[in-house]
Amino acid sequence: MKIISKISLLFPALLLSLFGLAQGKPVQMADTMRSNGRIYVVVAVVLTILTGLILYVARLDRKISRLEKESN
Repeated sequence: MKIISKISLLFPALLLSLFGLAQGKPVQMADTMRSNGRIYVVVAVVLTILTGLILYVARLDRKISRLEKESN
């Protein structure tokens, strides 16, 4: 129970620190990619990879659950 309370206090503190760090100077590479329209390609690739990982983990979870049921 102590761990959960520590984590619940740590999480908002980390979020607040991230918001403070986000106020720094702008990144030139991001501005260049945004102006060229390449940022959409980067976002599409990242979303494709994340979707693939999520589908893989869901499929793996179903297989493990099925094997656990068969072993019992």
